[in-house]
Amino acid sequence: MKSYILSGIFALQASMAAALCAPDRVTVMGDFGQARFTVEVADDNQERARGLMDVQAMATMSGMLFVYDAPQHATFWMRNTYIGLDMLFAAPDGTILEIHENAVPLDETVIDGGEGVAFVLEINGGMAARLNIKAGDILQHPAITDGAISPCE
Repeated sequence: MKSYILSGIFALQASMAAALCAPDRVTVMGDFGQARFTVEVADDNQERARGLMDVQAMATMSGMLFVYDAPQHATFWMRNTYIGLDMLFAAPDGTILEIHENAVPLDETVIDGGEGVAFVLEINGGMAARLNIKAGDILQHPAITDGAISPCE
């Protein structure tokens, strides 16, 4: 009886996690728990080049997910970006490799996310520290499929 209850609980949790997967939602999971962000997806060259330029404000739990066709060396800057951002650079499996916190609005200094980056989640500056998001935590999104640690089903 106890094993049936446990398997039912696990099935319900998996079902709930899958239900939370949506193209406009990224879940970050780690020792802190989970945080869900409503996102715009930038998955072509034009959208990635524009990013969050000219955006004046962003809701607290919102962001932009950059999706690349293949892992690469990812660099960013804040040209024409008016809000401070945290940038979470992630591997093809969703593992956060690097976090650049509090990128300065309008600063054109290159922000280097390193090699092997397949996804970048930009969120409001200071949010990663506030939520205790760290390198090694996991992103979940329907675009993260290549050996995803936490796949959407």
